[in-house]
Amino acid sequence: MYIFVCAAGFLASFVDAAVGGGGMISLPALMMTGISPLHVLGTNKMSAVMGAFASFVTFVKSGKMDIQLVKKLFPLSVIGSAIGVYTVQQIPSAFLRPLIIVMLIAVVLYTIFKKGWDKEALGAAITGRKLIISMLVALVIGFYDGFFGPGTGSFLLFAFLMIGFDFIGATAVAKALNFGSNISATIFFAACGLIDYTIAIPMGLVMIVGAWCGARFAIVKGVKYVRPLFIVVTTILIGKQLMDLFK
Repeated sequence: MYIFVCAAGFLASFVDAAVGGGGMISLPALMMTGISPLHVLGTNKMSAVMGAFASFVTFVKSGKMDIQLVKKLFPLSVIGSAIGVYTVQQIPSAFLRPLIIVMLIAVVLYTIFKKGWDKEALGAAITGRKLIISMLVALVIGFYDGFFGPGTGSFLLFAFLMIGFDFIGATAVAKALNFGSNISATIFFAACGLIDYTIAIPMGLVMIVGAWCGARFAIVKGVKYVRPLFIVVTTILIGKQLMDLFK
């Protein structure tokens, strides 16, 4: 099981660093370990924050990140995530597991049918209106990341592409905000005793390597090589969860 979750963690962080949505792989894998749904969410967050840090640093070093914009948006992502963690704890565990599976299916369908994964938008100046939209995106998707998580990176990526960022610029900002929401969620899950450290630490260490590889791959190659792998692996893992649910 450790080998399985670590392998899933590497693949998840590689995909997450490149296009986002790595939680679509890591979350179903953790659900197979048999820990409670809330522990699955907490453990996933702790391991994910380690990988998110690695991809964040890689993009900072690449010089592709708008640091001034990130300074404005980062706190909103943290606050939104904290509210999301508090909200998810109010949901009964018996209802949470089926809800997680339904949300996983919804996100993978969104991923399959969403166009523009490799869109190369022209760089656009950040006007007051675009800044306000960006701040709203950071807060709302930060909440989603704390509440559930999978697909957060890709949702952020698409949002910033629509605002007017080029692919690499949008990915860089998305990585920074995803890192912020992951930190916030991890702290709150840890405070509530909802992290299995025996799984989270080894999985997280492997995810650091996967995130570095994925970030480099995204910077050099773009997204079109990663998307098919992401969809296939995620569909298989969700299928396994559905089989277990209806046994």
